[in-house]
Amino acid sequence: MARTAKKAKSVAVTTAEMTADAEIRNVGDVLANVIAALPAPDAAEHASVEATETVAASGEMVFIPLNKLKKSPRNARKTPHTEEEIEAYAASIAAKGMFQNLVVEPELDGEGQPTGFYLVTIGEGRRLAQLLRANRKQIKKSEPIRCVIDTVNDPFEISLDENVTRTAMHPADQYEAFRELAETRGWGAEEIAARFGVTAHVVRQRMRLGAVSPRLMQVYRDGGLTLDQLMAFAITEDHARQEQVYDGLGYNREPWIIRRDLTKTHVAATDRRAIFVGAEAYTEAGGAIIRDLFTEDRGGFYEDAALLDQLVIEKLGKIAAQVQEAEGWKWADVHVDYPHGNGMRRAYPQPVELSEEDAAAYDAAQEELERLSAEWEDADVDLTPEVDERFAELEAKIERIDALRHAYDPDAVARGGVFVVVSHDGEARIERGFIRPEDEKPEPDEAEDGETVIDGVRVNGDGEIIESSEYDAGGNLVSDLEPEDEEAEEDGKPLSDLLIRDLTAHRTLGLRLALGEQPDMALLAVTHALAAQTFYRGIDATCLEIRPTSSYLASHADGIEDTAAAKALADRHSAWAADMPRDVADLWGFLVGLDETSVMALFAHCASLTVNAVKQPWERKPRAHETADRLATAISLDMTAYWTPTVRTYFGRVTKAHILAAVREAVADEAADRIAAMKKQPMAEAAEQLLAETGWLPPLMRTAQPAWLDEPQAEAPAANEPEAADPAAAEDGEAFHIAAE
Repeated sequence: MARTAKKAKSVAVTTAEMTADAEIRNVGDVLANVIAALPAPDAAEHASVEATETVAASGEMVFIPLNKLKKSPRNARKTPHTEEEIEAYAASIAAKGMFQNLVVEPELDGEGQPTGFYLVTIGEGRRLAQLLRANRKQIKKSEPIRCVIDTVNDPFEISLDENVTRTAMHPADQYEAFRELAETRGWGAEEIAARFGVTAHVVRQRMRLGAVSPRLMQVYRDGGLTLDQLMAFAITEDHARQEQVYDGLGYNREPWIIRRDLTKTHVAATDRRAIFVGAEAYTEAGGAIIRDLFTEDRGGFYEDAALLDQLVIEKLGKIAAQVQEAEGWKWADVHVDYPHGNGMRRAYPQPVELSEEDAAAYDAAQEELERLSAEWEDADVDLTPEVDERFAELEAKIERIDALRHAYDPDAVARGGVFVVVSHDGEARIERGFIRPEDEKPEPDEAEDGETVIDGVRVNGDGEIIESSEYDAGGNLVSDLEPEDEEAEEDGKPLSDLLIRDLTAHRTLGLRLALGEQPDMALLAVTHALAAQTFYRGIDATCLEIRPTSSYLASHADGIEDTAAAKALADRHSAWAADMPRDVADLWGFLVGLDETSVMALFAHCASLTVNAVKQPWERKPRAHETADRLATAISLDMTAYWTPTVRTYFGRVTKAHILAAVREAVADEAADRIAAMKKQPMAEAAEQLLAETGWLPPLMRTAQPAWLDEPQAEAPAANEPEAADPAAAEDGEAFHIAAE
């Protein structure tokens, strides 16, 4: 008998060693290794166990070694426990012990004799958790487990009963309980997570839900709110604000609407102001950032918009002071948004000659760069770090000296100032050369009676033309009363105003007739008229009565002036402005000196600033909008180069039906079906991702292709067949217009 007992003990030790030898890294491996290591007892072992062990009676509580417990094949649960569930069991048992006993029955062999092992009818998840702890060396594999023997009830039925006949805690109770643990016991999310076997993020989510207003939590308990809606309210812990938004909700209670209303007074972390200041500086100043733990919040929301604006102005002010001190401007002003319509004249940098020193340095750097480029152009190896660094130094030097080729007039710097604003990408944007009206050079002195002469015409102080009196008090023409003796007339007497108007009217008629016969000069004259009013103060520098008007687009589309397209247009305008002569009187000579391509480019730029295709709800301009469509087709406008549909620009501002239609058109019906059940905000975000890089545009933004592309192409004539001439054209003597290849 002693020898048999010794053999049984040896088998148990071998089993433990086999399990301990393997290095298990997850719950699945633990189960596979431990179960595989358990021996299948033979008849001899059955006899030894029968001789050494006595089976307890049904209903008796006993302590059974962990390695003597096995899964019952009659357990009603067929779906295995997940690794997350077993981890949670293990963490709970490690922190607080096992609250519930395992219910087991003795394992019997084919002859109905006990094998010494026990089948777990109730508590399989706890058994697996203890196996996991044993594998992690937290407990022994022979750890005694408190069990209750049940040989009376049907194992299948009681395992089913144990899983069915119970009431789960309401989620609201769970959320509030997690919150209470943190508040009353001072536990952090990590400690609570360790004690309950969940992630710290899950704990934070439950604690945040537990912080929702008790009134709204009760509405949730009563079924008046869904979990998604409750999560939307949890974006803020301000109970009063939560209840205010709840009371103001109408029939549409979509979670994204709740989030929008709760954060409408906050600033998104993706806002250019938030990017400019930065989260660290904002929090150091005492600001709080609200994070949405249930959706992708892209950095959260800055709660104190006033504090954020204050920090923006302070940071802009420091940059403005540095620019003013370094460049010598009279003033520097800061704004969050670019101050359109400021009423100031703007001066632009003018071409200047480089100093001899800078010119020599530029030539030397350019020469060295060309030499290095030639040396390494055909090299089969990569640039060495030293050469690559030298290339960067030379390019930076050339760029710095190139910038010196344009400079502001010292007088403009002494009178003018700069605006420092926040650009669309969250960087400081510096706009120079603005001159306030009070800093302009004084105008020529007027006569005592307020009269002055403009282009030979006398005007009064109100700008009204002063008519010359050709009649005396008696109504007689002065010319009829004047003596015919020319010697009696005063020497140097100017022509009468009436005669001047008469003569210049005839001259104007001649100009109109002649200009209409010279298209090239007409183009130059129109370009001069547009450029004079686009780049210079006042509109009296041209004799063409053309008044370009440019609509202020920022009043129609918020943030449009900070887009990349607006930046490109501003850069093009600044480049032309830098080339303009300082005095508008020299503009004509400047234009005459340009080649035809440059004149056309300047004309196109000035004309482009007058385009207005904005549709206003109260306007009725169908012909203008038709012309805008034709213009878009003529210039092959591709709006994908300037605009992209995003949540902010499109998807968040249209209905779900529009979103799904866009996805169906741009991607596929299957993609639209996948997101059809989503809420509005997640659907909009998903659509933005799906349509990225597809080039899709709303119908309003599309450009119709030219009509000739829709026409069937005529078959080309055979090489030996002459083209038939149009009889009508031949009779009229009209030439055929064939495009030159």
